[in-house]
Amino acid sequence: MDSAIDGVRQPPARAGSRLCTHCGERKAALKRPKTLEQICRECFYIVFEDEIHRTIVDNNLFKPGDRVAIGASGGKDSTVLAYVLSELNRRHKYCLDLFLLSVDEGITGYRDDSLETVKRNEIQYGLPLKIVSYKDLYGWTMDDIVKAIGLKNNCTFCGVFRRQALDRGAALLSVDKIVTGHNADDIAETVLLNILRGDIARLSRCTFIITGEDGPIPRCKPFKYTYEKEIVMYAYFKKLDYFSTECIYSPNAYRGFAREFIKDLERMRPRAILDIIKSGENFRISTTTRMPEQGTCERCGYISSQKLCKACVLLDGLNRGLPKLGIGRTKGVAGGDSDSERQAKRSQRSRSSLQGKHGNVDL
Repeated sequence: MDSAIDGVRQPPARAGSRLCTHCGERKAALKRPKTLEQICRECFYIVFEDEIHRTIVDNNLFKPGDRVAIGASGGKDSTVLAYVLSELNRRHKYCLDLFLLSVDEGITGYRDDSLETVKRNEIQYGLPLKIVSYKDLYGWTMDDIVKAIGLKNNCTFCGVFRRQALDRGAALLSVDKIVTGHNADDIAETVLLNILRGDIARLSRCTFIITGEDGPIPRCKPFKYTYEKEIVMYAYFKKLDYFSTECIYSPNAYRGFAREFIKDLERMRPRAILDIIKSGENFRISTTTRMPEQGTCERCGYISSQKLCKACVLLDGLNRGLPKLGIGRTKGVAGGDSDSERQAKRSQRSRSSLQGKHGNVDL
């Protein structure tokens, strides 16, 4: 509705003409997805960077002199992380030695292009870059794996191999910590996925801001409370150089359905993402629940709760021409039942379920 001043009707105020709620001087350029505040670009940069700084300090993520590898994929999250961490390191004198660490999964038309972005970031931010590849580490590329397994379960291979590849690359750099660009949306999705899968072991630790302290190299998530939309806005306003294409092999990934659900919740209630993370932090595992005992793989020495780690099980299946050997919860070559034994057990359960007061039914 038009307003009237001294009897003269005035046009309604436009949303874009509102003043920043922080400085009260400049025009608001955006509405923060996290708080719905109207804020100018300059104040957005300040609060965005300051929140990440507070997260780092409050959680003691680093100590002076640490060598830190930034998991760099060339995407928005890792690019913004590399830029912001470099800025904060200089501004607040963290005294960190920073490196870029990339994994080449061997995905033609995707990873080869994104690595070109990372190589430009190496020059732009003045950070040394180390690239490790699936081909060198495992003898397989993701292109080869997809030809063998298809599109249905390829993300399982990629996730397991990438995690181990990052650790192996970090070991080559002799770093003390790995930082990844996992944001608040990612962590909320992971909480939801672990509930849906009934994965108690991962549910108990997926909200930790530092993980892997019992493994070779700890991992940190400085973006734990940072919304994905705000990372995109920061990259856009800062005109950062990043690669924005999604992986060509993950259109039907299970995580994608959880992501869409989280986005729907965010549209109705922006704080839903932080509330899910808070719920995950407050989960308490029953003392009677048996948790897997951490050990090491008998073959490669990597951390594992089984005789063979998941990467070795998957790799063994690929090399034996049985790519589905390690998919799902089966223990595979690490000591699980054979296919014939599992089939016999299923047959026995089917017979048992059909035994009632009217006698047995054989199929």
